[in-house]
Amino acid sequence: MKDKLLWILLAFTLAALNTTQAAAQLMPLEHQPHAALLSAKIINRHHYRHVALDDSLSSKIFDNYLKMLDSEKVFFLQADIDHFADARTKLDDAILDKDLGIPFAIFNLYQQRMTERFGYARSLLANSFDFTKKESHQLTRKNAPWPKSEDELNDLWRKRVKNDWLRLKLAGKDNQSIVETLGKRYDNSLSSLSKIKSEDAFQTFMNAYATAIEPHTNYFGVRASEEFDISMRLSLVGIGAVLNGRDEYITIRELVAGGPAALSGKLKAGDRIVGVGQGEDGPMTEIVGWRIDDAVALIRGAEDSVVRLDVLPAEAGADGKRNLISLVRKKISLDKQAARKSIIEVKDGAVTRQIGVISLPGFYQDFAARLKGDKDFKSATRDVSILLDELKKDKVDGVLVDLRNNGGGSLNEAVELTGLFIDKGPVVQQRDSRGKVSVENDTNAGLAWNGPLGVLINRSSASASEIFAAAIQDYGRGVVIGEPSFGKGTVQTVADLDQIASNDNPQFGELKMTIAQFFRIDGGTTQLRGVTPDINLPTITDLGEFGEFSFDNALPWSRIRAANYTRAGNLTGIVPALKASHDKRISHDQDFKYFREDIAEFNKLRRENLISLNEADRRKELKKQEAREKAREKSRRNNEPVKASAESRSHALQDDGMLSSERNLSADLDIEHANKNAKDIFLNEAAHVLSDGVGLLSINSRLADNRLP
Repeated sequence: MKDKLLWILLAFTLAALNTTQAAAQLMPLEHQPHAALLSAKIINRHHYRHVALDDSLSSKIFDNYLKMLDSEKVFFLQADIDHFADARTKLDDAILDKDLGIPFAIFNLYQQRMTERFGYARSLLANSFDFTKKESHQLTRKNAPWPKSEDELNDLWRKRVKNDWLRLKLAGKDNQSIVETLGKRYDNSLSSLSKIKSEDAFQTFMNAYATAIEPHTNYFGVRASEEFDISMRLSLVGIGAVLNGRDEYITIRELVAGGPAALSGKLKAGDRIVGVGQGEDGPMTEIVGWRIDDAVALIRGAEDSVVRLDVLPAEAGADGKRNLISLVRKKISLDKQAARKSIIEVKDGAVTRQIGVISLPGFYQDFAARLKGDKDFKSATRDVSILLDELKKDKVDGVLVDLRNNGGGSLNEAVELTGLFIDKGPVVQQRDSRGKVSVENDTNAGLAWNGPLGVLINRSSASASEIFAAAIQDYGRGVVIGEPSFGKGTVQTVADLDQIASNDNPQFGELKMTIAQFFRIDGGTTQLRGVTPDINLPTITDLGEFGEFSFDNALPWSRIRAANYTRAGNLTGIVPALKASHDKRISHDQDFKYFREDIAEFNKLRRENLISLNEADRRKELKKQEAREKAREKSRRNNEPVKASAESRSHALQDDGMLSSERNLSADLDIEHANKNAKDIFLNEAAHVLSDGVGLLSINSRLADNRLP
């Protein structure tokens, strides 16, 4: 009780240190301490890594919590951290004693410090800056110490605002429009603070606890749980509109083809939803100034139910005429996040080969529909199988599975997807917390595709992606191309806390918890080291900064006994030839030359970690960049026809100093379109590598038929 009173006193004392208007003080909701304790009991009993919830873990939770709140160390002062010192060993007690006063006191102070900082940033706009001074702005402060004084923190923010101003000035904005843009930006930040809820504070603290045990253990509040489920089943019930927040309005960014909103013909991108009513005659709720997730929750609902929207058209002013639109909610398939196919034509001398590409953003599966016995449940494997049938009809010479930026998903889908490319056999091994090893097998005889195969990965290919790529590699079934994968070799399960607690209404959320480690069928694990490609592509990623290596508490690499399997082939005979052709090709490829130059420039900037705030220096650097881009555009025009104008893409991607929500919607969509239609040199090169493999195998098929036990 004494500690609790001290923390309440501390919260009020720190709040009194500054008179800037602060966000409302958040308090734990009644159910949250119970959800925290239940999570702790489940983790302690079932987690793969047994870590006692004690003072030692509390210290790690403390560091994690501060890192999640203020990773760049631009809000808290060293004095705040010193005031928190006693909390370092008390966060375990906060969970076990069901008293979340301490973590909420820290979060409330964080909100107050953010309010002060954005208020200070706003005050700096009263005067312009001296851009003739020779000074620099630090790009990242994650390894920097906490500011020791308010003067030091003010100086950091002065440079931050000065850089914001200079970026807009270099983009051609005058002082008045700069002040308006930045004023609105900082006001929006302050407005966002007022919308933070107790659920946000609780979820942040619980994730600080969960990830202190192991990087891939997470807590999901009720709403986050819903979004996770949607991402796995790739469907939801709603109106079929992608929404975002712009100037306090809930704005339609995109209409989903075939959804109620698009089929109505009454809505378009840029329209603003200012009110939502339920049913034919339910009261209208105004949603101007709402959080996106709150607005989305109101617009979604039961299938075949009616929702009424009060809409301010895109072209109308704030006081313009509104339209009242009634829509019937339907099931919306998120097809943009599903598997898709394309064909790349590769010329090799007089020979032209067709390489079929299957891009898979995630290993999704509608678990609930499958459990119910729905024969048409959504599944990554089923979608890929259909695409393979289509590619066979297209008479492609090889298939490339693109798993770049695929963070994983269903383990079952990884096993079944592998089964499309191998005959019966083991795919992955699992070892649980007791050390018991089990083998996940493909039990379906036959192959959906038995021709040449490639797998394209990058540093963001993780978990289920690594299971698939590793199995294809171990079986000698295909060539793996790209950069080393993420290195997440752990298996998670989702525990429904409300179901465990027998709650009638969802309130506790879900716990995604690591319960096993997976191993390749050759006995090694992808944990930490990831999958090493047979053919490496150039990378801009710092392998130590991004991936499993970047986590202090990641599980170590290890090895177990290999599974009993028979390789489908042995590609080691052709890999040296593939690599030689690849190296020769990219050494003469202008786009890869540009990419290597960009890597060198980026790494230089990353090492220096500083950007000049001197206008003359920045304009000089900008002119160098523009000259370099013009030279590249000229070279591209002279050497090859391009799908989309490189010049228009370069113009679209120039730094305009604006946030996405600050641009007009059409300009923002132009940038998105330019990115989407940019030449993908890595995909094209991977297709060339696979085409080379097709050629080599056609000359000597024995190179891939050397079956090994």
